Amino acid sequence: MNDVTEPLLQIEDLHVEVEGSEILKGLDLTLNKGDIHALMGPNGSGKSTLAYVLTGRPGYEVTQGKILYRGEDVLVLAPDERAKRGIFLAFQYPTEVPGVSVVNFLRTAYNAIHSEDQKSAMAFRMYLQEKIDLLEIPSELVDRYVNQGFSGGEKKRNEILQMAVLSPELAIMDETDSGLDIDALKHVSAGVNKLASPDVGILLITHYQRLLNYIRPSAVHVLMNGRIVKSGGFELAERLEAEGYAGLARELGLSDEEVLDVDTGQEATA
Repeated sequence: MNDVTEPLLQIEDLHVEVEGSEILKGLDLTLNKGDIHALMGPNGSGKSTLAYVLTGRPGYEVTQGKILYRGEDVLVLAPDERAKRGIFLAFQYPTEVPGVSVVNFLRTAYNAIHSEDQKSAMAFRMYLQEKIDLLEIPSELVDRYVNQGFSGGEKKRNEILQMAVLSPELAIMDETDSGLDIDALKHVSAGVNKLASPDVGILLITHYQRLLNYIRPSAVHVLMNGRIVKSGGFELAERLEAEGYAGLARELGLSDEEVLDVDTGQEATA
């Protein structure tokens, strides 16, 4: 009998174009439940492109390859269907939603995803309070309009609260550390660690190693020139912090032009 567990996420030979420009050029990645994988890379390497493709954002054309989530072809699913199946994206730049309170936004999202467990306003408020207490988030945050007037730290903590409420099986954290001071980074990281479990796979997308000082990954992958060029443990992240991406790029034989992009972070499409 075959007891091999099916991967939570399996990406094979993924090629993606944006406005006719190829960004991902043959990416392979496997993530299991309980895993925390860090995806690192210079600006323009395709990190955020991968996050958007996984969640179905328009404007990203998959020209080759496949993405399987729990064995199912993700690419045929609409964004809302992916969310209902348990795929969650914490945004690098969370959007403001004027006039909509966090609590109402979260209840609407929860009921849309969990059709088998529709919660009344009172039942949801009790459920939400459990998550607020777990993450040690100020209760008054959820009565404010979504991200309106929020600090960078509050926006990212709100993203982690959404993750806690929606209970995804695959959580993609797109540069969650972006724009955070050290105290906010510690708060957000503590929240992610509390939500990590054997039932969820987490993909941490980051440019810097500092996030990984607080959320220790089980694997680290380096994305350059549209593909994963090297994988390893935490020591790989430490090496990148010490030496930068350019040294690794040259070691791997990337062209001078590609190394220049790595050194300067010129390409904006990440």
